[in-house]
Parts: sequence; C-alpha cells; structure tokens
Amino acid sequence: MCGRYWIDDGRDNVELNGIIEQVNRRVAVEPVKTSGEVFPTDVVPVVARSRRMTPAAFAMRWGYALPDGRRVINARSETAGERPMFRDGMRQRRCAIPATRYFEWQKTGGEKAKYAIWPAEGQLFYMAGLYRIETGVPTFVILTRDPAERIAFIHNRMPVILPPGLATDWTNPRYAAEDMLRHAVVDVAYARAEGVTDTE
Repeated sequence: MCGRYWIDDGRDNVELNGIIEQVNRRVAVEPVKTSGEVFPTDVVPVVARSRRMTPAAFAMRWGYALPDGRRVINARSETAGERPMFRDGMRQRRCAIPATRYFEWQKTGGEKAKYAIWPAEGQLFYMAGLYRIETGVPTFVILTRDPAERIAFIHNRMPVILPPGLATDWTNPRYAAEDMLRHAVVDVAYARAEGVTDTE
C-alpha cells in the first residue's frame, strides 16, 4: 500500500515544475500542496486527460470518500477492474500521480520503521491512479501491486509505478489498463527515513 509520498518543489526538474505551474494557473477549491510530504485528503497535482483528451495537470484530493466518513486511498490493481467502486475509473478515468519518493513502514513487533522508496533510475516518477468526481471535486486513489522482491521485507504491497514515458498513455482510455499494468516498474531503491517519528 502507499499511505504517504513526497513531491520535490520542482526547481530542479523541468517536467515537475511545468506540472506545478499548470496546476497553480487553475482555480482550485482549496490550497494545493505542490511540495513536501503528501497525506491522504491533501489536494495535489495529478495528470489526467482534459475534455479535449490531451494530458493536463489538475488539482485532485487523495482518497475516495465513503458514506461513513472514511477514505479509500488505494486500490488493488489486480481486482480494480472488477470492483464497482473502481471499474469505471479503470475504463475511462485513469490518472498519473507525480512523486519523487513514497513512504512505507516496516512493522516489527510494536516498532515501526519508516522507509523512503523510489525507482532505481531517476527521481521523478508517476504512480498509476484512478479518479472520480465527488461533489464537484476530483478525487483519486493509487493503484497497488505485489512488492518488488527487494522491498518485500518492508511491506506486502507497493504502488504501481509507471515506466518513463508511459504516464500519458496510462491516462488514455483508448489503451487497455491491464496491458499497461504489466509494464510496471519493479527496480526500486530504498533508504531508512532517519529522524522521522510520524507513523501511518
């Protein structure tokens, strides 16, 4: 699963800076977090298809709201196409979430160790997601998969990381989601997030 991730401020990455600038030009319902650690319910930059079917950056809230007030922040990629909550998103409302690393916690007994994880090649990457509109506000979930062997000791799930160049194709409903999921990145690096005391 993925319960936190990080966005760099974009100053050192032209692609990320362009996404942030595009989101900042749009009128947002509430402030958009464009850098730092991202938590569920935060509104952040996400890439999806515009009404003209071109890739564009939008501000979206992380987590589908449930009637009881809880939020669903992740969806299993293996079964999302079969579940009523995610089926339509898999067909026609897919998005790509830019990040520079994500966080996961290793639980050992009563202790939790926080790890930062990112693709072994490159810093900026995109996680595969789905979105829907809730009372006029677009909201998204992150798709997950079985973990890469290297990080299986940390957690039994990881986000679906899209290969470079596939993020915009992922948002295109003309392509089958299942075909693109087979190309997910599993070559990742990790490091203990020292000095961080917050928990999931």
